[in-house]
Amino acid sequence: TMATHQRDGRPLTGSSEAGIDYVDDDLLPQEPDLIFEAELLRNPNLPSLWSRYLDARKDATARRRYVIFERAVNALPGSYKLWYAYLQERYEAVRDLRITEAAYPALNNTFERALVTMHKMPKIWELYLNFLVEQQDVTSVRQTCNRALASLPVTQHDRVWTIYLGFIRQDGVPVDTARRVYRRYLKFEPGHAEEYIEFLKTCGRWDEVAERLAIFLNDETFQSLAGKSKHDMWLELCEIVATHPEEVNCLDIDSMIRGGIRKFTDEVGRLWTCLADFYIRRGLFEKARDVYEEGLATVITVRDFSLIFDAYTQFEESVLSAKMESAAEGALDVETENNSDGNNSGTDFLLTDSGDDLDLRLARLEFLMSRRPELLSSVMLRQNPHNVHEWRKRISLFEDDPARQVVTFTEAVTNVDPSKAIGKPHSLWVDFAKFYEIHGDVENARIVFDKAVRVPYSTVDDLATVWCEWGELELRQQNFGGALSLMRRATTEPPRSPGLRQKKSELLPVQDQLFKSLKLWTFYCDLEESLGSLDSAQAVYNRVLDLRIASPQVILNFALLLQEHKLFEESYKVYERGINLFKFPHCREIWQAYLKDFVGRFGSKKLERARDLFEHCVAAVPSKESMPFFLEYARLEEEHGLARRAMDVYERACKKVPNDEKLELYELYVSRAMDSFGVSKVRNIYEAAIGQSLPDGVTKVLCTRYARLERKLGEIDRARSLYTHASQFANPQQESDFWEEWNQFEVRHGNEDTFREMLRIKRSVSASFSQMHFNMATIELPSRAVEAGNVHAPAAPKFQENEALEESMAELERGGLSDKIEGFVKAHTEGGGTGPADGENPDEIDIGDEGEEGGAVREEIDVEQSLLPESLFSHDLEAGARDEGAGALDRFKRQKL
Repeated sequence: TMATHQRDGRPLTGSSEAGIDYVDDDLLPQEPDLIFEAELLRNPNLPSLWSRYLDARKDATARRRYVIFERAVNALPGSYKLWYAYLQERYEAVRDLRITEAAYPALNNTFERALVTMHKMPKIWELYLNFLVEQQDVTSVRQTCNRALASLPVTQHDRVWTIYLGFIRQDGVPVDTARRVYRRYLKFEPGHAEEYIEFLKTCGRWDEVAERLAIFLNDETFQSLAGKSKHDMWLELCEIVATHPEEVNCLDIDSMIRGGIRKFTDEVGRLWTCLADFYIRRGLFEKARDVYEEGLATVITVRDFSLIFDAYTQFEESVLSAKMESAAEGALDVETENNSDGNNSGTDFLLTDSGDDLDLRLARLEFLMSRRPELLSSVMLRQNPHNVHEWRKRISLFEDDPARQVVTFTEAVTNVDPSKAIGKPHSLWVDFAKFYEIHGDVENARIVFDKAVRVPYSTVDDLATVWCEWGELELRQQNFGGALSLMRRATTEPPRSPGLRQKKSELLPVQDQLFKSLKLWTFYCDLEESLGSLDSAQAVYNRVLDLRIASPQVILNFALLLQEHKLFEESYKVYERGINLFKFPHCREIWQAYLKDFVGRFGSKKLERARDLFEHCVAAVPSKESMPFFLEYARLEEEHGLARRAMDVYERACKKVPNDEKLELYELYVSRAMDSFGVSKVRNIYEAAIGQSLPDGVTKVLCTRYARLERKLGEIDRARSLYTHASQFANPQQESDFWEEWNQFEVRHGNEDTFREMLRIKRSVSASFSQMHFNMATIELPSRAVEAGNVHAPAAPKFQENEALEESMAELERGGLSDKIEGFVKAHTEGGGTGPADGENPDEIDIGDEGEEGGAVREEIDVEQSLLPESLFSHDLEAGARDEGAGALDRFKRQKL
């Protein structure tokens, strides 16, 4: 009820609904109220005036403020601002009170009065609903929420549903009421169905959860707000029906999970375990075992197999442990009953059986564990039934069970397609036949081979291997005639239709190509050599050659066979046929055997024929393989022919062999020429070799060897000229051995001029190599800089080095030394040069110009440099004649003394 007032504004009685007994003296206007009261008498319908009045009286008591609020909303019942401020203040005042206080019903009435005019304001409804939720009045909350939903527009219903759903999730709210509220909410927000499912899970309504999930899975337009896919919801549904089988009655669980197994192939193992778990929870253990066995027999991945097998073993172990515990707790006292009835002969077994099958269950578990390798092999073969390696592994699993091995062999050769096989499919047939042979059943082994040779293998070699293995079987059984007949049957060319010609693009079956298998013919040739006659073996070899499928080894075997039977000319004809069939390098072994056999047999008897053979061979052989044949040719001429022809062979060989073999061949050539013709021939060989365009290294070595020869013969000038000629190919920084050898030569056989000339040549050659390297570096530097995109000017030290090098070269040129010395040049004689300049001693020996190049001489001789009197150098012609034959070392020592 509303408080009553007199017409003049003086309060008469208090309001019982507010829970406050107003005292007239306390409610009378005071001095600060008079200004606002006067204004209100003039204009009571101004909301701002009431707001300023309430703001000014913030320090007033609650009862005084409530009276002012009541007067304001009475004067302005449509003011949202006044009603909301009034209700908010009243709500804050009763929040800390007990729910049994009278202020709660009074405030409820105030909310109801406010909603008479404020029913379109969502904030008023939210405040009222929150206040009712705190009171835990289910009926009031439900009815008020319904009124709010009916009063507010649909665009603002989410505000009400937020409070409504939060309330029904609280404890104490009936589940049926909450379910009905959620169903209404799903009509407003159908996409939030997953929230309803989660709520049902918390309530334990698994039947409805499964039903809702099934509806979502069947709805192609459903989109999960939680981001779940159909696959995730399938797995969730399977988990629910498997873990709560007694509560889910709305679905056909078995058909549903099997449908998921067919649809979601990546979770097959998990779904099979869910189906088995469903039957286990319902107590159908045998049905669960059937499910496990079916799953193990159908999965195709090792991961799914491991998942199902582990769950299966865990199930058996749990059943076994439970049985052991129950047997230990509830064992029957059978012995007492037997003692009480001694006349019982066992006819009451069914009455006294306790159902103790512990041993049976333990044996079942052990049998399951022992089957694991076999089951895993089945999984691998279901992945690819054409995997030969897996079939062989599976066969090895049944080594102790021949019957199972026969069955497995039969399955393997039946299921493996040779065109799709991984591995060698023919090995299965061969192993199958050998299995029968090992167990003494040769007839069945022959039957297996007879079927194996009809299989359309992918390659001819596989079929030839089967035929060869069949022949080996007959040989092991001492059936030699049967082995030969098999080979004749296998190598028979199949008939061709005269009116049809096979195109090259069309592939013949391997059975029609078998007669050209070299492997089969080789085996046939071995059999004929061992078991047949010479004529039959020759016929087989000739057939191989006619088919043009022979290999060099077949040629050699055929020739060896003929030689063993003293048919040498026939063997030579075979060699000739092999040479015509093959080219180098395939015919290298044929030529070697042919030449060796011919020369070894005839020697000098048929020398011209042997020469023709060698000429034919060296004309056909490539240069990189020609050296052994030339050496054999030369050996033939040395032993049975003419030495002059041997020299011609060596000369031709030196022109044909590769550069890396020429030095070795020249060494042999020179040694043979020295033995047969002497020094003159050797000099001609060296001069011809040096005159050719050989690599620099080879020319240098040949010149050095030639120089050593001339030094042994006493031809010092010729040796010096050879050293001079070879020096242009020897870099002093790399070929120190050459320069050391020349240095020792000059020390022993030269004089001051020749030694100085050697040093100058060495400096000149070193400068020429340095200049060449410098020019190459100068050319490469700009190109590399351009490639890198960073071109800079060369550094100052490079210019200085170039200038110093040019100066040294100019100085050498002024000394009269040329950069290149060609041909044989005589050594200088003492005193043969131009006269000395004025003021110089003509007899002075200048040994200080060597610089660093003469370091080796200084270390050996230890020459001191000092100024000597001129009188020491006044020698007569006889002393000069004595010094002419002495070496530089003796003269240096004499000068020092």
